[in-house]
Amino acid sequence: MKVEVVVHDPGWAAAFDAVRSELEHALRGVEVDAIEHIGSTSVPGLAAKPVIDVDVVVERSWTGAATAALVASGYEALGELGVPDRSAFRAPDEVPRRNVYVAVAGCLSLRNHLAVRDTLRHDARLRDEYSALKISLSTRDYRNIDEYVAAKTDLLQRILLRAGFDPGELAEIERINRRPG
Repeated sequence: MKVEVVVHDPGWAAAFDAVRSELEHALRGVEVDAIEHIGSTSVPGLAAKPVIDVDVVVERSWTGAATAALVASGYEALGELGVPDRSAFRAPDEVPRRNVYVAVAGCLSLRNHLAVRDTLRHDARLRDEYSALKISLSTRDYRNIDEYVAAKTDLLQRILLRAGFDPGELAEIERINRRPG
């Protein structure tokens, strides 16, 4: 399989705003700490898969209610998919294409997502290097998306080191990113 990577589309910010509004409506009655635009589409100037990534941040005690609310609104719960404290959901439609996650406030996955986003927003050199890597990797064939993620891991580790992650956190993120597909 090929991974589609395209130049940054400024319209992704508006697409996220629409998804956030939809999620706020679906999550009425659930205590949500934040709805975060994460992933490459959240970084101006960064090439990306044309898929909006979203973390719905809740305290651990609200994960069940958040899951139930999303399922009631048509999302399919996919479970943790090997990432502790983060549950994935398949959207009920394809417009816009999106990945939605419920993340426990403060968990490593959430901190990883926010640190990569924020570091790349503030470091043009790393952003451009990551963009070039993603474009280069999009020319290869993969058995699954996990192989693509694994191929980005060395640079992601450097980004997270720059963001202040400690060796134990880096090792855990690398373990998750390089897991067999």
